[in-house]
Amino acid sequence: MNTKDLKYFEEKLLAEKVELEEELGEIAKTDTRTASGWEATAGNMEVDSADENEVADKFEEIEENSIIAKQLEDQLVEVKAAIDRIKTGKFGVCEKCGKPIEKGRLEANPAARISIKHDH
Repeated sequence: MNTKDLKYFEEKLLAEKVELEEELGEIAKTDTRTASGWEATAGNMEVDSADENEVADKFEEIEENSIIAKQLEDQLVEVKAAIDRIKTGKFGVCEKCGKPIEKGRLEANPAARISIKHDH
């Protein structure tokens, strides 16, 4: 892969990283005590602790945000790994066969680790 393509994909991945971090910031807060570094919250929901329904709604929203946050965290890990592969010269190389990953696949998913033929 040429330098121009690598720069293009790096910029695309960095933009995706920022977007994922912003999305995570809307439903989670950073927490160094957790393995992922994020902890789901109820977002901007204000709760009067005396109202049982509001408290239940808050816990439900935290649970839903936790699921979404996990998915976003997983994507963020993949994006960061792809950025690292650019730096180490391993970007765009299929981890199964060692051949170049199809450019169309990288365009659709720049964090792809394997070529289309190995994706089952």
